[in-house]
Amino acid sequence: MLPFKKKIVTDEAMRPVAVLIDYQDWQQIEKILEAHQSQQKQEFNLNQYAGVIQLTQDPLEYQQQIRDE
Repeated sequence: MLPFKKKIVTDEAMRPVAVLIDYQDWQQIEKILEAHQSQQKQEFNLNQYAGVIQLTQDPLEYQQQIRDE
């Protein structure tokens, strides 16, 4: 974990309501999050599931049959 200088803001009951950090630290956090999100998008591929399910009935016919019940 990266060391960030932060200040926790509390309300009258001493419950934390916000965290203040330096703008440069925020930019660094944004870069880390962006890299993590782009990595997750690349790993998820729906093509690996293509052709897995073999249907015995037309999906629209099945939907109409279920709605008629």
